[in-house]
Amino acid sequence: MPTLSKTAIHTDSAPAAIGPYSQAIVAGGLVFCSGQIALDPATGELTGGDVSAQADRVLQNMSAVLEAAGSSLAQVVRCTVFLKDMNDFAAVNEVYGRHFEGTVPPSRACVAVSELPKSVDVEIDCIATV
Repeated sequence: MPTLSKTAIHTDSAPAAIGPYSQAIVAGGLVFCSGQIALDPATGELTGGDVSAQADRVLQNMSAVLEAAGSSLAQVVRCTVFLKDMNDFAAVNEVYGRHFEGTVPPSRACVAVSELPKSVDVEIDCIATV
């Protein structure tokens, strides 16, 4: 059986991985983005006070990783949204909708979790075409 080649993606325009993983992997014509949280790529510090500001930073980071992989938010086919509090769904959904405006929105799952890295309120990962 042939092996599928994979390429790790790294950009300084998004936060560096905070563990043994890649910002994204390109394989088989798809880009698999690791979960993004609201870290400022320049400082590595958390940004945004409320969940809306966090979601905006998350999607900016995701966009930067996708661009480094030769893709974009317009090419996202699947997202998973992780929320620390499902009561934040409407606020995150509003920000999320703005970032995908003018495109066919990707399929998505949204789940509530008990904890996220660095105690943020939202994390999002995605799969996109390249």
